[in-house]
Amino acid sequence: MSEFTHLDERGHARMVDVTLKQPTVRSATATAVVRCGPHIVAALRSGEVPKGDVLAVARIAGIQGAKKTAELLPLAHIIGVHGATVDLDVQDHGVEISATVRTADRTGVEMEALTAVAVAGLAVVDMVKGLDKSVELSDVRLQAKTGGKSGDWVRSV
Repeated sequence: MSEFTHLDERGHARMVDVTLKQPTVRSATATAVVRCGPHIVAALRSGEVPKGDVLAVARIAGIQGAKKTAELLPLAHIIGVHGATVDLDVQDHGVEISATVRTADRTGVEMEALTAVAVAGLAVVDMVKGLDKSVELSDVRLQAKTGGKSGDWVRSV
């Protein structure tokens, strides 16, 4: 591994200067899970959550989260989020969340994809917490990325 570029010569955190890098097409996919009990799963499947359409709200929240990543993470670059999809799938154990973010920019969108699934998951928790305070957001992880200097990467298992 080469020198850690987020530190200056004195060891202080800095934002990496990507000014001279050429934009390239990049994408990243991340996943997360909101674990919840059978009564929450039933309410999600029947559309009877008192706060409304949980999956629609979470989808929009995730997309918004991807676009706001640089505001939340101090060393993240402001990049153009040129595409973002957030998918939510109700399973027997809870809600599986997947997000893919795309750009043609100077740096990758891994953090944007991770932020998208985390924010979507938090939106699900917010929408159902009145029914059950024990719901939990877990397993937030990068699954794959394409483009950039480091090339493509896919999680194995």
